Amino acid sequence: TLTGRNPTTYAVGSGAVGSSVPAHPAERVPPPPQRDPTMTESDTASPPVPMILLEDVHLTLGSAAGEVNILRGVDLGVAAGETVGVVGPSGSGKSTLIRTINRLEEHQQGQIFVEGTELTNDLKNIEIIRSEVGMVFQQFNLFPHLTVRNNIMRAPIWVRKMPRSEAMKIADELLERVGIPEQADKYPGQLSGGQQQRVAIARSLAMQPKIMLFDEPTSAL
Repeated sequence: TLTGRNPTTYAVGSGAVGSSVPAHPAERVPPPPQRDPTMTESDTASPPVPMILLEDVHLTLGSAAGEVNILRGVDLGVAAGETVGVVGPSGSGKSTLIRTINRLEEHQQGQIFVEGTELTNDLKNIEIIRSEVGMVFQQFNLFPHLTVRNNIMRAPIWVRKMPRSEAMKIADELLERVGIPEQADKYPGQLSGGQQQRVAIARSLAMQPKIMLFDEPTSAL
């Protein structure tokens, strides 16, 4: 359970303990409790900060018919290693929600933290977070002029400054992992929808992100 507005602050106790000369025995302050020798540091450590934390997030979009509240007071915490699915009818804001986590959509109220870094208008923080957050889009968004292998290699080379030979090795391993190694030299337009989706998944994994966001990840599989 998370409490408080600041996700990195946890109260572990406060107050004065003891007095060298108590005024009266009835008012004597008891000595501080003795530490249990069986307890380890991990038992007394503060709870870890969630990898993703949303607090009271609101997002409103304008249209010809007026403003529409897409997200209203969303609270969400996702721990490291945890998998969370967001389920709801079409148009309920599922895609908008995950797009706020890497600032593809800008929330108007509330706070969003990724690995303890708050998402604001600070472009440096946005770039840092995006480099560690992979995303598979609903429409895949593959580069049509690049082969499947080059689609996967592009981000590691340009963002991670990875040597081309290493990026190619990772691309081929990921294509094997998603079951379409024979499609490496084809272009996205030559693939089926399901094959394109597998390429999109491999492309996101190539960056070795700490967090993966999937928008309808199995819709075409």
